[in-house]
Amino acid sequence: MQGKGEKGGGTKPAQTPMQAIAPLMWQTPRLTLRPPAQSDLPFLTDMFSRPELTRHRPDPTPDDARASRERLARDMGHWAEHGFGRWAVLRDGQLVGFGGVARSLHYDALNLSYHLHPDYWGQGFASEIARAAVAFALRDLQAPLIIGLARAINPASQRVLLGAGLVYQRDVLLYGEMTGLFELRSSIQEQAKNHQPV
Repeated sequence: MQGKGEKGGGTKPAQTPMQAIAPLMWQTPRLTLRPPAQSDLPFLTDMFSRPELTRHRPDPTPDDARASRERLARDMGHWAEHGFGRWAVLRDGQLVGFGGVARSLHYDALNLSYHLHPDYWGQGFASEIARAAVAFALRDLQAPLIIGLARAINPASQRVLLGAGLVYQRDVLLYGEMTGLFELRSSIQEQAKNHQPV
């Protein structure tokens, strides 16, 4: 994974684990990853209005426009507070989804998540996002623990987590439903050796 947009000249501020001075844009072999923007709202609203996207959630009701606005505000707020977060994901300049790592609301860890518009399913983009997010979290944030949460009725999402290097631990109760908890926990030395840039 290659970062773009860093400004030259001057000394980069000291960072502590789980904080970042983020570049403006990242590239994977096929995708562009950037911070979310208010202009992404129409795409986000359409994506989360699709029943096929939300059917695996404990409450499968698609999001309305207000919920989508709040979701985007949370993602943008996370970036403003922490200097990193879920990316807006583009393919050839076209938004295809959102994903990345953010501080978990339930665990002392970074939570890996990804959502693709159904029009772009089946092309391996979720796996590409997940691998890029894990590499970034380990190398740039020095995260001691990355988690992912996926229910058994969503085996495709569980396969993405496993492919990104996370390991199934146990089922946990989340929002009233049993959900698989996946973890990646390793030393900084192991992280550097086993997770090279995408």
